Amino acid sequence: MKRRDFLAASAACSLLAMTGRAAAQSGPLTKIIFPFAAGGGGDALCRVLAQHIGPLLDRNIIVENRTGGDGLIGIKAVKGANPDGTTILVTTGPTMYLLPMVETTPSFDAAKDFVPVSQLVRFEFCVFVGTAVPAEVKDFKQFVAWLKANPDKATFGVPSNGTIPHFTGSRLEQALGIKLTRVAYRGSAPIINDLVGGHMPFAISTLTDAIPQHRAGNIRILAVGSAQRSPFLPDAPTLKESGVDLVADAWYGMWLPAGSPPELANKLSEAAATALARPEAREKLLAIGLIPVGSTPEGLAQQLAANTAFWQPIVKETGYKITN
Repeated sequence: MKRRDFLAASAACSLLAMTGRAAAQSGPLTKIIFPFAAGGGGDALCRVLAQHIGPLLDRNIIVENRTGGDGLIGIKAVKGANPDGTTILVTTGPTMYLLPMVETTPSFDAAKDFVPVSQLVRFEFCVFVGTAVPAEVKDFKQFVAWLKANPDKATFGVPSNGTIPHFTGSRLEQALGIKLTRVAYRGSAPIINDLVGGHMPFAISTLTDAIPQHRAGNIRILAVGSAQRSPFLPDAPTLKESGVDLVADAWYGMWLPAGSPPELANKLSEAAATALARPEAREKLLAIGLIPVGSTPEGLAQQLAANTAFWQPIVKETGYKITN
């Protein structure tokens, strides 16, 4: 199971020159562990945070990409770290709540093995169609009618299995009463190529990956999965506006190892909020499709619990599991 769709990778290259280390500070060396490869939106987020949080906390902060196991290697590294505030985990919310759901033997419990710090940014998914769907299909409701009239073409692509797009497809299948066939790709780019070429009718993936081809007229975004319309594409209705009671978006959060003092989490949360509010940080993040939000530690805990409660029955009903 891959997690590439959780990385809002588009346009991140311009941020790769950042080292992730703040100007020299007198405090202890602190690592932000990011459990995926460098070069995507999440990695860029970590480097923006390191640059801005370091001076606020008087610490040297570096970013370490601890990859492998669909994020599990990095998560375990933080789980077993000293709870002194020098090891910080930044990863996607879905990684923290979906991985334990789909593993045959859960490797961690996000609520018990980590101390919440802050929800950082959110990003969005969307449903979009390609050239295989007639041009007269203009909106999501018309698309549903087309699917019902053409059940042999009810096939959709997702960037990988075991992800929010995967389970969003399962939820759509239930809500619409249409049998859908899922095809898992390795990332968004090959899906979009197949949609443009007419080889796949529709897909569910990150909004920022789909927008360039949508604006070029090669694909059509019919609905976004967020609770409100996207600031990046305000003309596109949400799934809820389109008649499907579903919110399917994602976010990045920050955690410390279990046992970390609450006052340390609060201090780090306040520093993250200050960093995310800075215009130069917001501008860089919005440019790669990440919407700064920030939260208290309690807010992150509540968000994690709500997402876990929502997705758990959906995931369980699919029967999808990975062997660990």
